[in-house]
Amino acid sequence: MSRTIMAVNAGSSSLKFQLLTMPAGTLLCQGLIERIGLPDAIFTLKQGEQKWQETRAIPDHKEAATLLLEKLLSHNIIPSLQAIDGVGHRVAHGGETFKDSALITDDALAEIERLAELAPLHNPVNAAGIHIFKQALPHAPAVAVFDTSFHQTLEQSAFIYPLPWRYYDELGIRRYGFHGTSHKYVSQLMAEKLGVPLSALRVITCHLGNGSSLCAIKGGRSVNTSMGFTPQSGVMMGTRSGDIDPSILPWVALREGKTPAQLNTLLNNESGLLGVSGVSNDFRDVEQAANDGNERAALALTLFAERIRATIGSYIMQLGGLDVLLFTGGIGENSARAREAICRDLHFLGLDVDAQKNQRNATFIQTEHSVVKVAVINTNEELMIARDVMRIALPASVESAA
Repeated sequence: MSRTIMAVNAGSSSLKFQLLTMPAGTLLCQGLIERIGLPDAIFTLKQGEQKWQETRAIPDHKEAATLLLEKLLSHNIIPSLQAIDGVGHRVAHGGETFKDSALITDDALAEIERLAELAPLHNPVNAAGIHIFKQALPHAPAVAVFDTSFHQTLEQSAFIYPLPWRYYDELGIRRYGFHGTSHKYVSQLMAEKLGVPLSALRVITCHLGNGSSLCAIKGGRSVNTSMGFTPQSGVMMGTRSGDIDPSILPWVALREGKTPAQLNTLLNNESGLLGVSGVSNDFRDVEQAANDGNERAALALTLFAERIRATIGSYIMQLGGLDVLLFTGGIGENSARAREAICRDLHFLGLDVDAQKNQRNATFIQTEHSVVKVAVINTNEELMIARDVMRIALPASVESAA
């Protein structure tokens, strides 16, 4: 029995969504509402080859959700709101409470709101989106899909920081990891394309975009990941520094009189590709500047690749070898230059990239003699969210379809 599922990703000033028919995963429509809270908010709706866009005042997320549902009706994408059978919400942080996606009950929602102390920029907005859609679609069960839950399989040796124990025990400071929905989706799809059970593979997934993270997967389980207590840590990103010597922060604070909030802005919004290149946080812009002879832009691209290569090397040690290196995310899926730089001189691992396959973004870009497979998989977190709605809230539909 087919079901219509809405996948929702609420950001601080945006609302991204897909409407899908499940379990087939057919995309009915998708859209994005940007600049929420401003008089010139932008609403974009796509259905197949058709696209509608308008600019108007959208004061808050409640108005955005109301407008979205009205447009689904006025464009005859659904006959009524009752046609939406379930809603899945991307939620940034599930802490140690949520080891899997979860049906949103009153208790679950209260816990998501409590975990806002770990993700103050994200969880409150995610919770607001849940409240809004539960009011608009009271008949439709809702499921929370957490960025952190896939990484709850990490051993203590992978997630504990070497700080006094009370900081973990009392404050919950540990490695949580993010992008879990993406890492899980692309690794599963890659295994399907290879025709090999994911449980039999040692995989490193590289989700590379403005926010970037790597994940080591063994036996289908996350065993390490580069992001930590927050999405700031790990490899270099668009505007985030990734890992640096922590003593830099008090030194800069003393020299320049920066507050904790200003230091946070420095690390999260002014660093990474933008900070080093002085050009942009957009990888495409930095690539173009490097091609035009900008030395700092070229250095930024080198730093980006080398930080990722170092992380891959450490994960290979932990995995005891490597079967598949996988690229996804905006940069991972589209930048042949980034993939080439990351895979440079890895012949000793039995990893060789075919230059022509890499240039055309083929699904598998290794040479025929390469022992390690190198995959390029387009991520689809919304489809993964819809699958979890079916699995958790509507299991009878999944069983009947099977």
